[in-house]
Amino acid sequence: MNNRKRNREKNIYKYLITLVITIVIGIVGYYCPELINTQKTNEIVNNDVKNVNTSELKDIPQYTDFPYVYINNNVPNFLESEYITKPFEKYSELDSLGRCGVAYVNICKEIMPAEGEKRGDISSIKPSGWRQKKYNGEFLYNRCHLIGYQLSAENANEKNLITGTRYFNVTGMLDFENKVADYIKNQAEDEDRHVLYRVTPYFEGNNLVATGVEMEAYSVEDNGKGVSFNVFVYNVQPGITINYKTGDSSRN
Repeated sequence: MNNRKRNREKNIYKYLITLVITIVIGIVGYYCPELINTQKTNEIVNNDVKNVNTSELKDIPQYTDFPYVYINNNVPNFLESEYITKPFEKYSELDSLGRCGVAYVNICKEIMPAEGEKRGDISSIKPSGWRQKKYNGEFLYNRCHLIGYQLSAENANEKNLITGTRYFNVTGMLDFENKVADYIKNQAEDEDRHVLYRVTPYFEGNNLVATGVEMEAYSVEDNGKGVSFNVFVYNVQPGITINYKTGDSSRN
């Protein structure tokens, strides 16, 4: 009888512990969902980001559900001779179809916008394939900087603006631009950090809209410890079909 009583008490105790834990998790999940979702988010990133050991457009997989893929194991293709600390900006001339080419910059505070500097108007630029359209009250396309304004202070530079979707610009490119900007902004007073940064738009055949861009970055002074990546970002908009040859679009 005593054994039964003890077992029953243990079962009740275990039940109460489980109930308390469940309630606590529920409260935390309601008020602080980010604490519960952190591991899940990391798992999604680790599982879904593919790696491509080439920068050949034909070898890059079709877009599935993730905005970018790693190229060359996420290692940029800069030569050691390029690891310099002299600021520079290089923008390719437009080709015969009016398309942008490679944009290559050595990012540092010297070329970034000054504190409080206001961004200029870029509405005068019509990049190749600019066939603007609204879906659900929002414009499909942005005038997308190859080298983001926060990194270069470039405004209406036609050699630096391509036709890109909101998803491509904000969900795809912006996070990588922020990594570089934050690294430079957080330098100590006695530091002068530099990041080699190259963005290459990929156009298939005579298409006027880029399929996507390759983004490469490498922090020079610390040999890539601060910033180092090589990704291909897809120029897509979920739910929308884009005619990359012309820039026309329609709902899926």
